[in-house]
Amino acid sequence: MINLAQKEIAHTFGKFMVTAMGVGMLLGIVLIMIGVYRGMMIDAQVLIDDIGADLWVVQENTMGPFAEASRIHKDFKDTLAAFDGIETSEAFTFQTLQLPAKPISIRVTAVGYDPFGAIDPVNPKRLVAGSSLFHDHYQIVVSEKTGFRIGDVIPIGRDNYTVVGITRGAVASGGDPLVFISLKDAQKLQFIYSNARIRNDRARGMNVGADAQLVNTVVARVRAGYDPAEVAERIRRWKHKSVYTQDEQRTILTKNLIKTASRQIGMFTVILIVVSTVIIALIIYTMTLEKMKEISIMKLIGIPNMMIVKMIVQETVLMGFLAFIFANVFAHIIYTKFPKRVVLEMPDAWMLLGIVMIASILASFIGVRKVIKADPAAAIGD
Repeated sequence: MINLAQKEIAHTFGKFMVTAMGVGMLLGIVLIMIGVYRGMMIDAQVLIDDIGADLWVVQENTMGPFAEASRIHKDFKDTLAAFDGIETSEAFTFQTLQLPAKPISIRVTAVGYDPFGAIDPVNPKRLVAGSSLFHDHYQIVVSEKTGFRIGDVIPIGRDNYTVVGITRGAVASGGDPLVFISLKDAQKLQFIYSNARIRNDRARGMNVGADAQLVNTVVARVRAGYDPAEVAERIRRWKHKSVYTQDEQRTILTKNLIKTASRQIGMFTVILIVVSTVIIALIIYTMTLEKMKEISIMKLIGIPNMMIVKMIVQETVLMGFLAFIFANVFAHIIYTKFPKRVVLEMPDAWMLLGIVMIASILASFIGVRKVIKADPAAAIGD
């Protein structure tokens, strides 16, 4: 039996493969965008998992330090530690810094914590060199993405900080590298003012150092046998603070904060799949037009429409499958070049394959329609 798809591909092999590669690059971007979304979901949970707190206590009527501004007094850590059901509590600050580097400064998220406290946010599994902080002042743990090395001195604010540790994979919810400094240094940096501002505030009778006793959140771990949700409710009722369990904080980060970004990625993904489908449809239609003479001859000698239609569909599906192969190759070649985390997972690839196969079959209908309408008499015409 004549296999039209096989003959056509052999006859126009170069054009067929180039088209499949072009569509494959579009589909590769689809895989990359899905991977970006997966990476955002993982990045959003890195710091939560590393801190490992059961409860996040923040300013009343706020959603916490990652979603909006939160200010509570540092000494609330001691108040919370005495609360029934709390095993340990620690204060944290979070702020964005620009680390001086060449050729341009590096944007990072700085975590301030007590180096001698019970909760250390520096995950030992992420340390690739050095150690966590071991002094109250002028030490910093940086991400390897910053390019700094152990012993480097980084000027921040009015002080110099020595790099004592380097991490890998420690990122903030937005993908910025995480750096870690002591809570005392973080409070100083968060409320650092120029000398002129300090003199002006003192002349106004303001307490210049009052803000330095504030932190962004106090986290706590609950004693064994206590329900974190019940403890959180009692804190809300008696201490007039907003309290989130670990799962609630995770929801805020993975759904509320990246909701708009995920919708945007979803829209671009749908558009790219539609564009890929249209391109496949146009190519198949063009190829069908180019061989209308042959198709008319086949119909004239009695080959049924269904056999010809089957050949057109086979050609389209093969193009879609090759495009999927090229998409995976392309995506795995370039995904490491992206500045933020890109996570490529097999379930996403198989899902895309199913979509591509369905889209290819739908795209073949344009060529199929042309085949069905082909006039056998055209085989003996000019």
